Amino acid sequence: MSYFKTAILLAGLTGLFMGVGYLIGGASGAMIALVIAAATNIFAYWNSDRMVLSMYGAHEVDRNSAPDLVHLVAELAGRAGLPMPRVFVMDEAQPNAFATGRNPQNAAVAVTTGLMQSLSREELAGVIAHELAHIKNHDTLLMTITATIAGAISMLAQFGMFFGGHRDNNSGPGVIGSIAMMILAPLGAMLVQMAISRTREYAADDMGARICGQPMWLASALAKIAGAAHVVPNPEAERNPATAHMFIINPLSGHGMDNLFTTHPSTENRIAALQQLAGEMGAHGGTLSTNTSGNYLRHSPWGRPSASRGPWG
Repeated sequence: MSYFKTAILLAGLTGLFMGVGYLIGGASGAMIALVIAAATNIFAYWNSDRMVLSMYGAHEVDRNSAPDLVHLVAELAGRAGLPMPRVFVMDEAQPNAFATGRNPQNAAVAVTTGLMQSLSREELAGVIAHELAHIKNHDTLLMTITATIAGAISMLAQFGMFFGGHRDNNSGPGVIGSIAMMILAPLGAMLVQMAISRTREYAADDMGARICGQPMWLASALAKIAGAAHVVPNPEAERNPATAHMFIINPLSGHGMDNLFTTHPSTENRIAALQQLAGEMGAHGGTLSTNTSGNYLRHSPWGRPSASRGPWG
């Protein structure tokens, strides 16, 4: 059902894009819109991962520069049946993470320094497992496509405003129609993009919890990250809000227009779903903790006890 809903929403986004093209230039406009979408998506398919990693100043790490982090990713990738993704670290105080890449063979997982410093190893495992679930479900490509089409709709709508001002109401959308299109088309695209993102976040939470074997590790991590995201700003994300849907928790502060819309489901609802899953799996892994000190005594998914102040101690 999750994949069916995503397919319907993606079809709606594509239809909206072609509809804007049709309003601007009729049947030929719809075809031009389709060509633009195809060209933009081809470019995004091959280059989106490098662009977003560069945007956030992420640097790649290996077993020599970050052995614990890379080992953790490798262990979880093995449990998920995935090739080892590239691992990146962003020098960012806000705890957060995202995955990118066009397919599992060309994927990357990026985490912030704030995430590594504020979470326990078990919580970090939950976060990484969530990002690996996005890779396994091919969400990284899907979200790139939705973001690209949504951006193209906004671009076409703005062009339609200019175009409509030079045509009468019989041969084009007209001034009033162009203004309405400029406002409503990007809004509709944003709503569809948010709906797709929310659907995929729930699916990634469920699969990620199953990958690491302890739903409450991810639930605890989500509570910590959500609490910090509202008080620790992420300047790069604020400058590029179109990338907000990529992160495990919305990185935007909500101080501007972005507080009217969110690309992520309610954190409380996500935690509740994970708590229900934990009950079904019989794998509570301890009670949900929002204590930021990060002192835990639990068993890691690899069978050895872990008691630490963070993922590395």
